[in-house]
Amino acid sequence: MGKLIVVPTPVGNLQDMTFRAIDVLKSADLILAEDTRTSGNLLKHFGIETRMVAHHKFNEHATLDHTIDVIRENTMTALISDAGTPSISDPGYLITKNCIEQGIEVECLPGATAFVPALVMSGFTTDRFCFEGFLPHKKGRQTRLLSLKDETRTIIFYESPHRILKTLTQIQEFIGERNVAVVREISKVYQEVVRGSIPTVIDFFKKKQPKGEFVLLVAGKEDPIVIDDDSEEDE
Repeated sequence: MGKLIVVPTPVGNLQDMTFRAIDVLKSADLILAEDTRTSGNLLKHFGIETRMVAHHKFNEHATLDHTIDVIRENTMTALISDAGTPSISDPGYLITKNCIEQGIEVECLPGATAFVPALVMSGFTTDRFCFEGFLPHKKGRQTRLLSLKDETRTIIFYESPHRILKTLTQIQEFIGERNVAVVREISKVYQEVVRGSIPTVIDFFKKKQPKGEFVLLVAGKEDPIVIDDDSEEDE
């Protein structure tokens, strides 16, 4: 019976890769990768020559049974996504769930996840928070936001650059006036944190074209923190 190890990979700076993650990827029989081209660059950087096969959201359902068989046949199979921890707003949940149900051992290494550093840098309450990941693009979007109107915990979203302004506007409309923090390009050269009221942050990104990967944090309804409308920009 094989074993599946979920291996987080850096969300930005490649030096965030752990020694243990490198060792696991080097010693694995097979690596399941969200995008073999993207992961190929990572493996090359660390001198990892383990064979890779694609495992992503477009094929994970169709290839599930075969993938489970492959994991059984190998002593150790590693699962990676393009960045961060697989199954956290990335492919991985389906395969780990089915491995567990079929008695295959599953282990997850500690490592990079974008929302944790973003939460710490937001200045909002960190002892209790609500992770929402990506909002639905169309159907169910308004319903999801309205359900968070009275949420007292810090709310965390992932968002793309071309939807960040739309999402901020809808948060103001359906959740209400809150302080927000927008963190982009975590651990990369152009990492940036923008904090303030929603109108202030919207105005900031209207003047500066949004680029990169975003984590959007919304203060809880009863969060006492008051944030000045001065943005921080590190370039």
